[in-house]
Amino acid sequence: MRHRLPVSGNTSQATLGTIVEVLARSERDTGLDIDAIREISNYWEAVRGHYVAFESGMQAPASEVYLHEMPGDQFTNLKAQARSLGLEERWHEVAKTYAEVNKMFGDIVKVTPSSKVVGDMALIMVSQGLTREALEDPARDISFPDSVVDMMRGNLGRPAGGFPEALQKKILKGEEPLEGRPGKYLPPVDFEEKRKEASETAGGVEIDDEDLNSYLVYPKVFAEYRKRFEEYGPVRALPTSTFFYVMEPGEKISVEIDPGKTLEIRCQAIGETDDNGSVKVFFKLNGQPWLIRMVDRLHGGGAVKAQPKAEEGNANHVGAPARCHRLACREGWHQGERRRSDDDHRGDEDGDRHPRPAQCRHLRRSRRSGRSDRRQGPVDGIRG
Repeated sequence: MRHRLPVSGNTSQATLGTIVEVLARSERDTGLDIDAIREISNYWEAVRGHYVAFESGMQAPASEVYLHEMPGDQFTNLKAQARSLGLEERWHEVAKTYAEVNKMFGDIVKVTPSSKVVGDMALIMVSQGLTREALEDPARDISFPDSVVDMMRGNLGRPAGGFPEALQKKILKGEEPLEGRPGKYLPPVDFEEKRKEASETAGGVEIDDEDLNSYLVYPKVFAEYRKRFEEYGPVRALPTSTFFYVMEPGEKISVEIDPGKTLEIRCQAIGETDDNGSVKVFFKLNGQPWLIRMVDRLHGGGAVKAQPKAEEGNANHVGAPARCHRLACREGWHQGERRRSDDDHRGDEDGDRHPRPAQCRHLRRSRRSGRSDRRQGPVDGIRG
């Protein structure tokens, strides 16, 4: 759909409506209903607006595509990578190097993931000032990206005629490449055993087939995804604009976190970012007022360390679902004893007073239920 509707153009192919109109009343007339296409286009134009921050910045077609031959999605991704490495001002040099790397690899078919491999090598060459001659020189030792080594092993397949032999030997450093289809070298997989392994990686949650497939193909990415899910919850339930650009004061959203369970959230106000890089956010959750303090990465709060969380598996840590700065557990309390001291009820550094450990209702609730919530709950957050 990306290449045929209003989310195409720029780094991608022309829109379907354009092609239909160009070929209309000719021997190549598509016969497609242009009114139906325009109706679909209206929908996708609105969808594209949510992703404007990820546009490549191209405002017109560029003939440079005939030089580098990048697929549209690779162009956008590679340009973002170049920007993150401080190479955006040298983009045309990156594009030219991309073309040189492609020829050096044997003018391969460039689709995901082979197009990314070419891009990885091009970025390394530009950032380190390497030339094609240096890479092909057998006497010069070069550290190649893992993606390049993996492709030269044959794990992405083997192009017709193979890779340039001399370069392949240099990259593999004596390792023999695979012969034939790489899939035949994969060991048999016990899916139920892998499902159990994935569940352990995800903290014991139930793993459905979709999650299992993700774990089998990208185990590290899946582990990172589960870590983020545990930290932030089911963010995929958020509206797209909220996920990317956060809520504005006065904005209200409905979030269905489970079938039949919907949260009504209204952002009321956002305070000023303080010297610690945090900001107060006032909002209503299902009509109840809430206040949280968040790290504001949009305005220099990214380097601020968040409040410490209870460590999973540490019996000496008790997670607080609400703000309790001090929860000092003294020896003997687990047996029902109470010990008084001068600091049983004292103020924090900022002068605030907080309850004694035995008076914290959240701690008492955790003890009664026999569980310890390892999340700190709505105390800290990340904005931006």
